[in-house]
Amino acid sequence: MNMTHYMELLAVNQPWNLIIFMAIPVGLAETVVITELYILFTRRLDGWVRRINRWAGIAVGLYFLGIIIYLLTTAVLPITAAGEWRTVLDVIAVGAYLLGGIPLLLVALQDLGLIYRHLTPEQKLRHHATYVAAFLILGHVAMIFGMTDPGLLGYQASAEHAMPMEQGGHTGH
Repeated sequence: MNMTHYMELLAVNQPWNLIIFMAIPVGLAETVVITELYILFTRRLDGWVRRINRWAGIAVGLYFLGIIIYLLTTAVLPITAAGEWRTVLDVIAVGAYLLGGIPLLLVALQDLGLIYRHLTPEQKLRHHATYVAAFLILGHVAMIFGMTDPGLLGYQASAEHAMPMEQGGHTGH
């Protein structure tokens, strides 16, 4: 089966790429989501849950900024220059993954007090929740399109990029 660059990134260099590009950022982002829900329901804008929310928001935003810079320079620009995108599915998957980092960066900037200092706590909460929702939407778009076989839209891997059959299958050797 063909795979998008998104899925290939997660599949190669096991388990490190999966940890670096999925487990760490998603674990931190889900910590923000869970604590955000608690804050929204209780309206407790201080306390230990808010401190966890703030810490995780800063960490995931800055972490994802590093991912964006790294993947733009090592993957997106070279793939684009070589014309190696694997259909629009591939572009949407990678693009949504990287765009998902922008709302997380905005969460970090807000939690660091670098933006929205003049807003009321309720207004800040609204922005924070909106950014978290945007991340969730973009993350799910990335996963759905990333897991879709680009062969559905006509992509066929060259022999040098084709994945060997599953363990126990015939690889031609």
